[in-house]
Amino acid sequence: MPSSSAASIEPIELTVLMPCLNEAETLADCVEEAARALREQGIAGEVVVADNGSTDGSQAIAIRLGARVVPVAEKGYGRALQGGIAAARGRYILIGDSDGSYDFTETGRFLAKHHEGWEIVIGNRFLGGIQPGAMPWINRNVGNPVLSGIGRLFFRCPVGDFHCGLRSFSKAAYERLGLRTGGMEFASEMVIKATLFHESMTEIPTTLRPDGRSRPPHLRPWRDGWRHLRFMLLFSPRWLFLQPGLALMVAGGLLSALLVRGPLHLGGLTLDVHTLLFATTAVLIGFQSIAFAAFTKVFAIQSGVLPPDEKFQRWFKWINLEKGLAVGGVLALAGLALSLRAVGLWGAHRFGDLSPGELLRWVIPGGAFLTLGCQIVLVSFFLSILGLPLKR
Repeated sequence: MPSSSAASIEPIELTVLMPCLNEAETLADCVEEAARALREQGIAGEVVVADNGSTDGSQAIAIRLGARVVPVAEKGYGRALQGGIAAARGRYILIGDSDGSYDFTETGRFLAKHHEGWEIVIGNRFLGGIQPGAMPWINRNVGNPVLSGIGRLFFRCPVGDFHCGLRSFSKAAYERLGLRTGGMEFASEMVIKATLFHESMTEIPTTLRPDGRSRPPHLRPWRDGWRHLRFMLLFSPRWLFLQPGLALMVAGGLLSALLVRGPLHLGGLTLDVHTLLFATTAVLIGFQSIAFAAFTKVFAIQSGVLPPDEKFQRWFKWINLEKGLAVGGVLALAGLALSLRAVGLWGAHRFGDLSPGELLRWVIPGGAFLTLGCQIVLVSFFLSILGLPLKR
């Protein structure tokens, strides 16, 4: 039988989590504001400070005000949040920076969305209002809109502010997502994976205030912006590898088909075998890019970074090792035949000098077909090895 004291402990519904690295100037106001919001709005909750190695006494401030401090040794915004989330006791978790820029009195509005059934709630500063001086011009007008737009284009995410630091989620949804990044790109990873894993997600207007620190912020716009963009590209092999590869193969293939018959005259411009060489090179580079798209997709699904994709799995089963070997073998034989034809032309001239245009029109396509055929064979073998667990 549980003791009466244990039975009377009220379960925690919401954890307000603040990452902290030397925020002694603003931490007290943030903790007090969050605690007051929980108290006045009748929310059974706790305030947790995930300290990332502060040396200015931030830990003592948090403890004095009744917050629970969770030390996180590994540096990084994402690492601090991961450590705090692991220690959180609430069913839902609201995260917000401890620099005074976010209004923790909005806690109840986030929790209300969870009561409506949403697993993840993202704040939108552009809808709620950005006070003067709260966000640098380049972040407000270039960085955030561009990165959020790319995120919506790549992943069809239903939010307009990818990087708002005030957001909440159920702990169950967080565990299903398996977030891994340790830096500022943690914010992008949450939104992207929530979309890909079909977690219910919505956004609400939030306000952004100027932070209360006298020192420069930890955020570095260009460095952190690149990290967000890099993460989006790495998470989208379709945009990073597949579509550029298809474009190169189609353009290079069409141009090669035109040039293999003879010079192409465009007004005063003449394209000949030299252009044919670059066109076939574009085909080979394009195929390599498409192959990397397939490698990345299979690996990401196998490792749990991306969710299973039924359309891709059907494609993966249809384009199997045997078909790859057949297509690659045919192309390699075609390349060999064209190469032998070029040798025959050379032999007809007693292996002496030939017109470069006449010979290269056979040599270049022959080399391209031979290389592409061998690449298809090798890629087919590697995909079969890489995809064995997927097939099981």
